Amino acid sequence: MFKAPIAIGFAICTTLAACGDTTGERLVYGAGAGAAGSAVLDGNLVTGAAVGAAANLIYCEENPHRC
Repeated sequence: MFKAPIAIGFAICTTLAACGDTTGERLVYGAGAGAAGSAVLDGNLVTGAAVGAAANLIYCEENPHRC
């Protein structure tokens, strides 16, 4: 029963993550994905948004060919 929300959260994050052409877009998309995943998992939305924004920005900086 606990695995379903986690799977949904990861699906949302992977759908929304790694998008955006500019740094601002990457931050916004990552924050949205992090907040959505955190909402699904009943976590702190602000923390989820911060982690999502940072993760998406770092991912796109390290893998520019995938963004």
